[in-house]
Amino acid sequence: MEIFAEENGLKGDPRLRAIFETIRVVPHFPKPGIMFQDITPLFTNPEVFKHTVDIFVERYRDKGISVVAGVEARGFMFAPPIALAIGAKFVPLRKRGKLPGEVISEYYDLEYGKDCLEMHIDAVEKGDKAVVIDDLIATGGTLTAAIKLIERVGAEVIECACVIGVPAAMFQGQKRLNGRPIYMLVEPKDFEGS
Repeated sequence: MEIFAEENGLKGDPRLRAIFETIRVVPHFPKPGIMFQDITPLFTNPEVFKHTVDIFVERYRDKGISVVAGVEARGFMFAPPIALAIGAKFVPLRKRGKLPGEVISEYYDLEYGKDCLEMHIDAVEKGDKAVVIDDLIATGGTLTAAIKLIERVGAEVIECACVIGVPAAMFQGQKRLNGRPIYMLVEPKDFEGS
């Protein structure tokens, strides 16, 4: 089930407009044909960054979430403050070879290539309830890998959440998420310079 914040109680919320307007589009990055949705301007605007975190906190507070997993790298920016605010632990889901110690791995396809996520084997426990945070969902491959990693050790992924949801990829993404809910704040911006 795909859930856009605006359709879930935040219709007309000025915070969503501010988030949308702050995102920058970088054409042909990281390869030709990709219209990269750059969220880094959110971090240079403390008010808009706070709006972004606050919306997620409002959604996940009082839901019994014990783990907020952040997908490298941009999910790392949002997941720790959300985890702190709701009293959950932050679990980093990193690219292959970046975590020391014993890890489990999951390979997946990206919109523009292949990759691997890893997690410490003891980061999540059986019975934990998790939300997975990333900046964007396109094909759903990264979030599917995150779900598999977390659930492999007996935890339950309650929902995935992203700042940006790509509607054109939603059907395929939802199918790949095996029906897991995905909560998204805004749709992608079009490139204004074309």
